[in-house]
Amino acid sequence: MSVPISLLDLAHISEGMTARDSLDASLALAKSADGLGYRRIWYAEHHNMSTIASSATSVLIAHIAAHTERIRLGAGGVMLPNHAPLTIAEQFGTLATLHPGRIDLGLGRAPGSDQNTMRALRRDPSAADTFPQDVVELQGYLTGESRIPGVDAIPGKGTDVPLYILGSSLFGAKLAAALGLPYSFASHFAPAALEDAVAAYRREFTPSERHSEPYVIAGVNATAADTSEQAAEESRLAKRRMAQQLLGRGRTLTAEQADAALDSPAGRQVMQMATYSAVGDPAEVGEYLEWFAGHAHADELIVAPQAGSLDGRLRTLELVAKAMDLPAD
Repeated sequence: MSVPISLLDLAHISEGMTARDSLDASLALAKSADGLGYRRIWYAEHHNMSTIASSATSVLIAHIAAHTERIRLGAGGVMLPNHAPLTIAEQFGTLATLHPGRIDLGLGRAPGSDQNTMRALRRDPSAADTFPQDVVELQGYLTGESRIPGVDAIPGKGTDVPLYILGSSLFGAKLAAALGLPYSFASHFAPAALEDAVAAYRREFTPSERHSEPYVIAGVNATAADTSEQAAEESRLAKRRMAQQLLGRGRTLTAEQADAALDSPAGRQVMQMATYSAVGDPAEVGEYLEWFAGHAHADELIVAPQAGSLDGRLRTLELVAKAMDLPAD
């Protein structure tokens, strides 16, 4: 194993599934990853999306943490402009108090939603402008060095939950570097700026009290199967599902319509999102992940399984763990 491998669980609500089915699947994936030697699992905050069940990340993390033993759990990420920093410090401080040494907090500034949903969240559209200051305020609550006199996060004060800046552009890279925090790049769906962002982060990194060196986590899609042919078919179906989700414009696309849409300019843009994808049998997937870790100058990879079924995602986890020689229990 050259770098640690982690899991990004998008908590998909696939066709024919309920939200409860999705959450049960997330627990099954977590238990598997816990035993296979994955370092951490992250869940992303999305709102008003019929295909994703991880809107309340802290609640989901609490559920998963109570049913696993070793693996770290966190948000990848909490969209901080949707929340007061004190509220997030209390939530993740509570998690860290209940599950010490196992909780991470990745932070993003995107809305994780559309304009109508932003209004429903009572979010001020300008909230993203204060993201850097909000990160510093949140960090103060968790370290016990509050930036607002007389206000503490309880639980939270002194838990020192590790913070990670998430990003898909140079903004997050430069902020993480300036604050001396680890940086996670969303190359599993926004590959274009990966090399420039990581280079800027490493070049401009300022050592902090908690981090003397830069640390990069890079996202990558993964579809592993027992044969190359099986993996290629799973990958093709994953791209079809992505087209149905992103190109339907309010209507449900048939399989044939989705395949046709992938040949359009908009479809080629969807295909571009999946640029960094490990697809194949264990040897092929392992070779790709080793290459990608070097290409991304990453200290850790976080894989997003693309198989449509739970069985397919579980098999991907098993085969990636085998290919990367993870330290299983």
